[in-house]
Parts: sequence; structure tokens; C-alpha cells
Amino acid sequence: FAKVKVEYASANRNLVDGNVYQSMGTGGSRSVRSSRVFLQQAGASARARLVAAAAARWGVEPAACVASKGMVRHDASGRSSAFGELAADAAKVTLAAEPAIKTPGQFKLIGQEVKRIDTTLKSTGTARFGIDTRLPGMAFAAVANCPVFGGKLKSYDFSAISKRRGIIAAMPVTNGVAVVADNFWRAKEALLAMPVEWDFGPAGSTDSAQFAAEYRAALDGPLADGGGHGDSHAAFAQPAKLVEALYEVPYLAHAPMEPLNATAHWQGDRVDVWMGTQAPESALAFAAKAGGVDPKAVFVHNCFLGGGFGRRAVNDELTQAVEVSKALKRPIKVIWTREEDVRSDRYRPQAALRMRAALREDGAPTGFDFTTAVGSITRSLGWGKAQNGVEPQAIEGLANCPYRSDALKVGVNLKNTHVPVMFWRSVGSSQNAFAVESFIDECAHAAKRDPVEYRRALLEGKPDFLAVLNTLADKGDWGKPLPKGVGRGVAIHEAFGTIVGEIAEVAVSKSGEVKVQRVVACVDCGHLVNPLTATMQIESAVMYGLTAALFGEITIKQGRVEQGNFDAYPIARMSDAPLIETHFVLSGGDKWGGLGEPGTPPIAPAIANAVFAVTGKRIRSLPLRNASLGV
Repeated sequence: FAKVKVEYASANRNLVDGNVYQSMGTGGSRSVRSSRVFLQQAGASARARLVAAAAARWGVEPAACVASKGMVRHDASGRSSAFGELAADAAKVTLAAEPAIKTPGQFKLIGQEVKRIDTTLKSTGTARFGIDTRLPGMAFAAVANCPVFGGKLKSYDFSAISKRRGIIAAMPVTNGVAVVADNFWRAKEALLAMPVEWDFGPAGSTDSAQFAAEYRAALDGPLADGGGHGDSHAAFAQPAKLVEALYEVPYLAHAPMEPLNATAHWQGDRVDVWMGTQAPESALAFAAKAGGVDPKAVFVHNCFLGGGFGRRAVNDELTQAVEVSKALKRPIKVIWTREEDVRSDRYRPQAALRMRAALREDGAPTGFDFTTAVGSITRSLGWGKAQNGVEPQAIEGLANCPYRSDALKVGVNLKNTHVPVMFWRSVGSSQNAFAVESFIDECAHAAKRDPVEYRRALLEGKPDFLAVLNTLADKGDWGKPLPKGVGRGVAIHEAFGTIVGEIAEVAVSKSGEVKVQRVVACVDCGHLVNPLTATMQIESAVMYGLTAALFGEITIKQGRVEQGNFDAYPIARMSDAPLIETHFVLSGGDKWGGLGEPGTPPIAPAIANAVFAVTGKRIRSLPLRNASLGV
């Protein structure tokens, strides 16, 4: 496997040949789920053709040949040929019928640990990311987007910088203005020095406090029906105990290590693009629109990307690169500075969630009532209106709440501000899991029950959830003594077809400093293709969610984002990283769950619940760095 070389598939060929590669995008934790059968079919077909080619060469029956470890063998005669020796003949083979793909019981490679083949490239600095692109005659563009979303460029004074060394041009681009130079530093410094005037529009007077009040008010309606079951009115008629809580989460930036960038070369009837993108088909469409060419005349040269998390599925930077390249008729690389990347993001939506539960005397819920006020991603991306006032992202983790109750009611108010929102690693589950799993802990406390035991009782009849929870409690040492000032919190959530349970061990100092010391994750994704990379995905997702839980917050003042770099929008460092243990509890069958995102949702509530175990203080608003936890 180490000898395998991977090439990026061509989005242009995919379009020209009628979607030959099916979905090329990476998002929704669907890379394996959407391509597994497709790739298995390709592999089975290639194997059958290689065997047929070898059999024809040797004058034997294909059934007498075996393909294994890069070779086709005919054991009866002792003959063998490498795949490479047979490839040309195999390409000419026509099969009477495509072979059936293997079932899990027949797998030999799927499920085995295999080291990533890009590790050497990335660790030696030889992997080519989008930002590494260099082309003959290329110029560099720095961009200033309007600081207030929805605002417009009024004017700029190019004469103030035109005499600077290396400066080539300045021009309007979508959402802002660009300065072009012979290197990026000169373009960036000139842009900072160039006088620019903006029309901020009515959004220029808004701020985060206003938004928070509006989202809380939106919980009172009007509400769309987000699903549920049973008779909610009856369930809440005469509860022995009523539990209520309000949870709030802020906008979150994607904050990839590699800021957004794109290189474009407009050539009249053709556009070439170099970038790291999660969605090559989308990049093709963005470039075609900006360049005024047929989509079939766009060629996307995909590169490694330094973090996407959903942001690189929409290519704003590419539009600007094509616009400048078209104007100057030369290759142009657009790079957003870190500040531009943070302040011109499309964010995880801000949200407020009101949770209510009616409990019996024994603490079992007769009814749950979940209400969410959250920004509509569908509306923000211009994809039209959500159907009946509800979109799937808003209710994932709410409408499919796994805990047993006589009734469940979900109310939705999709409320957008001028701040654009889009998919962020784990999407709606990121905020909904925080609310649900924190609230279930509150219900357990109100019922005077252990949080794991309480969940176990409410998950009766759901064997996959129980298998994860029981393994988690065992591997996570639930119930075992901890030092003073350290507590454990638990959370379990299903997203993208995968159940993930997490226990966080958290220390809280007397001054209120929070340190996550250990995280134990148990995962049921049905099947594993590569346990090594699967573990990496969970570890990465935990760290991404931990960053958001502890530090993540985008705030608005006078219509604009206040944060700009990692000093104001911190990312968890190595010193913040806990010991992470990952265990897989695989249910098999037809289940093939995703892994890129499901590890993110449980970590925030697990940490918050651990903080409560130490301090007795509930965390109902994120990030934790805003909480007063000192004694």
C-alpha cells in the first residue's frame, strides 16, 4: 500500500462525462459512506480484469488464478505477474458482468490498520497545499472584504499606494477591494495603507448583546414544528417535577490553519484553478460564474488543504481570484490574511435553546419540549427557504433525541442576522448535543440519579446506544474515585450515522481555571475501514470541539467581527490537549457511519457536566472561559 500514489480526480472530467465520479465533495462525514460501494466496485472490477488478462496470457481459466498483494498467480503452474505488467491488457478486457463486491465477512484489507500515505509528504514539507502554488507570471492579491457583512465598497484611493515598490493594481472584487503586487507582503502592506471608504448599511449598528436578546425572544415564537411524538400537552399536564433550562452558544469561526487562498488563471475561453477545496464541483461552478465561461471550460487542480471543517465547501476567495485574473489577464493568487479569514468567515450559527422536561416521581420523563432559535444555513447560503420553517441542520440531535419519553415536541424559529452562517464541523449537532446532554444531566440531578445510570434507563430498547454507553462507563472508569478538584462528565450523541459517547475528566482550580485532563471516547460507526485513521478522526474531532467549548466565540460590535487572530480567537494548543483514548464498539450490519464529525458534539457537554461535578455550577452558555468558576 505504501507504493500507491493517489491523484486528485478531475472535476472537469466528472462534469464532461456525466458525473462519472458521483459526489466529489467531502462534507457531512460522508467520504467513506458515499464512496465505499463505488470504490469497492471499482476495485472488484479491476481485480476481475487483471485476472482475466493473466488467464488469457497463460491460456488458463480465470477461476484458477488468484489476485493478491499486487500479483496475479496461477498456483498450478507456478506462474505469476505483477499488476503493472498486466495493466495494459486488463484495460482492454470486457467483462460479461461486473463482479459482486465483498461482504464484511470476506474483507481482508478493510478493517486493517494502514498508515497514511501522505504522512511523509506532510512531515517533510513536500506536500503541496493551495497556498504553495507558484505559476510563471503570477501576481499576488491581498483582499479587504467589507468589515460589515452586507455592506458595500464606496471608494478607494489607489494613488496613495501606486508608487510603492511592486504594486501593480487595485480593483473592486466581490465583497471588497483587492490590491495586486509582485509578492503578497507588498500587496498586504499596501492594502493596509490604502484609504478605503465603506457603506456599512443598517447592520453597522448591531452587536452581540442585541443578537442574544433577539434569539432569546425568538424562543417565544412563532415556532415551526420540528417533529416529535406523543401528546405533549398531556405529558406536561401534571408533572411531579418540571425541569427547565436555557442554553446559549455563540457564532464560531472555522479557523483553519491554512487561511483561505486560491490561484486562478483566466485565459478567455478557459479558467484554471489551483486550491485546496472540499467541493471541486462547487469550485468549478464558482470559477465559471466569475470568469464568464462554460463550466466545462474550468479545470480545478486540487491541492492539499490546511483544514476545511466545512468552510472550504464555499469558495469566496476563488471568485475574487478569478475576477482579478480576468481583469489583469494573468495568473493571480489571492490570499486572505488570518484576520480576513476570521472576520470574513461563514460561521457556525449562534443559537438559543430552551429545554423543558416533565418528570414522574421516580425521575423518568413523561415529556420533553425542546425549542431552538438558530440561524438558517439554507437561507444564508442562498439556497432558498427552509421547508415549513424547518431545516435538517436545525433539528439534528433534537428531533431524533434517543431518550425514552411519552412525548417529545420540538419547536424551531429560524432567525438570521446579517452575519453569514454555514456548515461547521458537526453542524447543528454541535449546539444541540450541548443542550440535550447538559439538560439530561440536569434531569438526572433533579431525579437524584447517577448520570450514567439515568441515561442507561432512558436508553432501554436501544442496544447500540447501550453498548456504547456501557463500554464507555467501563473504559472511562465511571464511578471510581478522583482527586479533589477533578470531576467526570459524560455525554452520548448520534450524528452522521455514528454514535459517540465521551467521558471527560476535568480539573477546576480554585481560581476557576479549567483543564481537561483525559477524554475517553467510545464509538459505533458500524464498520471500520482503517482503524488508525478512524482513531485520528475522533482525536481531531475531540480537539476541535474542545477548542470551541473552552475558547470559541465570535462577537459583533458595530456590525463587525471583533476577533481577528489567534490572540482573540484562541485555538487549543498542545498544553491544552488531554490524553484521548478511543474505543470502537462496532454493531456491524448495514451501518456505515461517518467519522469526521461525530466526535465533536459530545465533548462540550461532557466537559460542562464534569465542571458541574467539581463545582456544582451549571454551564449553560459557551465558551467556558466566560464562566465564573472560582471559589
